[in-house]
Amino acid sequence: MIKNIVLIGMPGVGKSTVGVILAKELGYNFVDSDLIIQTNEKRLLSEIIEQEGIDGFLKIENQVNASLCVQKAVIATGGSVVYGYEAMEHLKKIGNIIYLKLSYQELEKRLDNLEGRGVVVKSGQTLRNIYDERTPIYEKYANHIIDEENLDIEKTLQKIVEVIGN
Repeated sequence: MIKNIVLIGMPGVGKSTVGVILAKELGYNFVDSDLIIQTNEKRLLSEIIEQEGIDGFLKIENQVNASLCVQKAVIATGGSVVYGYEAMEHLKKIGNIIYLKLSYQELEKRLDNLEGRGVVVKSGQTLRNIYDERTPIYEKYANHIIDEENLDIEKTLQKIVEVIGN
């Protein structure tokens, strides 16, 4: 059975952008779990976080990702998916998990409005706090880590294709 490819990593690393192109190159379907959440909830991610709180959003995100039933797909997940144990166990079973990693400095250049993007930010938390908290969790779940430092989209795609062996 061909495993799905699951992209994890911080917001702004290019999971959706790379995922769409990778899916086209491999002839896979493309699934953006954030878009599925928004469709199911009929609200933007930022609205869900605002109305349900962070814990409520994480519960919804966990349920959606834990119930994904797809084959031969590239799945771009939200950056906070790694907080959902059931989601990550399910994604590990159905896919090859690839962590798209960027340095904090590069990430900081790419991200400006975290809340507007629907990023899970606890009160008083900075991008640095989130980065430091999530990095070891991404590394724990990853089957492969792609360091995107100084790579354009094309080179990132090449590295992913190399590690998955397609």
